[in-house]
Amino acid sequence: MMSGSSEKGMSRSIENIQRMRTAKRLRKSVSNHFRDGLQMFLGVLSAGFGLRSFLMPNGFIDGGVMGISLLANRETGIALSILIVVINVPFLLMGYRQISRGFSIRSIIAITALALAVAFIPYPVVTNDNLLVAVFGGFFLGLGIGLTIRGGGVIDGTEVLAIYLNRRTSLSVGDFILIFNILIFGIAAYLLSIEVALYSILTYLSASKTVDFILEGIEEFTGVTIISNRSRQITDMIQNQLGRGLTIYTGKRGFGKSGESTSTSDIIFTVITRLEVNRLTTEIEKIDRRAFIVMQSIKDTRGGMVKKLPLKKIKASSVTEVITTKLP
Repeated sequence: MMSGSSEKGMSRSIENIQRMRTAKRLRKSVSNHFRDGLQMFLGVLSAGFGLRSFLMPNGFIDGGVMGISLLANRETGIALSILIVVINVPFLLMGYRQISRGFSIRSIIAITALALAVAFIPYPVVTNDNLLVAVFGGFFLGLGIGLTIRGGGVIDGTEVLAIYLNRRTSLSVGDFILIFNILIFGIAAYLLSIEVALYSILTYLSASKTVDFILEGIEEFTGVTIISNRSRQITDMIQNQLGRGLTIYTGKRGFGKSGESTSTSDIIFTVITRLEVNRLTTEIEKIDRRAFIVMQSIKDTRGGMVKKLPLKKIKASSVTEVITTKLP
C-alpha cells in the first residue's frame, strides 16, 4: 500500500498536470482570439480602403450586399456607412439562427467597424482610371472580405442568405449568389449605364478571386486514389521517392473491363501538392499502366505530412505514415 505522503505527491502531480493543461488551453484560446481579431481588423481597413479610395469616388459597385449598399448610396445619397449596417441587419439575424451566436457577434463588430472606417478614416483617392479602379478596388475589397471571413465573421451577408435559402430550396449556394449578382448588375446597367455595370462586374470578379485566394491560399492540394494490382510497389514509391504519407484501404473489386470480380484489392489514398501531380502519375505509369487513378481538389489539410516539410527537403525525410483500415 502507498503511504500518505506518496498519495499526496501523486495528487499534487495530477493537479499540476491539470493546471498546465488548463493554462495551455487558455493560451491557445487567447492566441486564437487575438489572431482572429487581427485578421478582422486588417480586413476592415482593407475593405474601407477599396471602397473609399477606388469604388466610391468613381461610382463603381460590387456584387452582393455591398453592391446593393453602393448602388443605394449612389442613387439616394444616404451615407454608405449607414447603408452597410442597415442592409446587413437581416442577414446577421439569419446568421444567428443558421450558423452561430459567435459568428453573428463577430459579424456585427466587423460591419460596425467597417461603417466607422468608411465614415471617419480619410482614405486618399488613388486613381480615376476605370480599369485600375475596377481591378484594385475589387482586390482590396476582396482582401478585406477574405480576412474577415478568416477571422470568423463577414462584412457582406450574401452568403448567409445563400446558405439560408439553400436549406429551404433546391438552389445551391453558388447558384443563388450567381442569380443574386446578375440581378444587381442588371439593375446597375439600367440605373447607371452599361459601361459602369461592366466595370462593376470586373470589380466583382477581382474581389471574388481575391477572396478565394485568401481563404484557400496559394497551395492547392490534390487527393489521389489509386487502385492497382501492384499496390505494394506504388506504396513503396510514394513513401520512399515522394516522401509522402498515405492511407491504405482494403476494398472489394466490382465491375470492370474483365467483367465482375469478387477479389479484394488495396486502395491507396494520398494527398500531394499540385506541383507533384505530374511526377506521381509518371511514376505510377512506370509501375502499372493499367492503374486506376482518381484525383480531386482539396482546399486545405490539417496534420499529416503534407505541410510538415518543404518540398526540397521531403526526400531527406524517412518518416512515413501508413494507416491500414478495412472498408465496411
